[in-house]
Amino acid sequence: MAFKAGQNKGRTSRIVDAEGSTAIRFDNVSLRYGTGPDVLQDISFYLDPGSFHFLTGQSGAGKTSLLSLLYLARRPTQGSVQMFGRDVSSAPRDALPALRRRIGVVFQEFRLLDHLSTLDNVALPLRVAGVSEAEIQRHVPELLGWVGLSRHLHATPPTLSGGQKQRVAIARAVINRPDLLVADEPTGSVDDRTATRLMHLFMELNRLGTTVLIATHNEGLVRKFPFERLHLEGGQVSVLPPLAGWAAGDGLFAGGNPLADLEDL
Repeated sequence: MAFKAGQNKGRTSRIVDAEGSTAIRFDNVSLRYGTGPDVLQDISFYLDPGSFHFLTGQSGAGKTSLLSLLYLARRPTQGSVQMFGRDVSSAPRDALPALRRRIGVVFQEFRLLDHLSTLDNVALPLRVAGVSEAEIQRHVPELLGWVGLSRHLHATPPTLSGGQKQRVAIARAVINRPDLLVADEPTGSVDDRTATRLMHLFMELNRLGTTVLIATHNEGLVRKFPFERLHLEGGQVSVLPPLAGWAAGDGLFAGGNPLADLEDL
């Protein structure tokens, strides 16, 4: 069971907005693969719309399994998962594509198509959704410029650095303006400098209204940014306070675009 940070196990954690609505709600959720043991055991938590959380835990703790429930790749073995007002654990299969379009996913291994250009990789979700080519040519280059890739529109993934591939994957994940962004170890293949800058990118997306959940085992990164943690251990989740903090009015983005110097990564 989830529990509130600083309190005893057994109390369900609530991360709820002022009006009581939630973007995501897990109630007594368990997950197992085949006949094996439960990977996730009776977990419950809420995520506030527009919130930002880390998902932490040792390797094998179940972070990727939890993310797979969030981006609707799996259904729980038991319990209820509610997203955007729908119980997705019992929703008919034909109702899931519309819900998935509200979710952006950044996979740990990028999952870019090597034969497509940067522009075409990012445009793929729009083309699948039937967006006009005129709209694609207007919006995709704008977003790629925003993440510092305007000079790499026609480059293919094999010619890009790890940080550049990660930003292509992020751009693809957010091009449909998702309500939820989940990222699995998005800084695992880049250096600390790049990781910090990518975190600022996620924070800017969050500032624009996207709910963000980032799975990471990088404690150094978690200590730099003041976001609550969903911590997995023994198949159960706890909501823990931030490991870092900053004073009110610090203004992370004061003085210009925080992504302006990403071109050299």
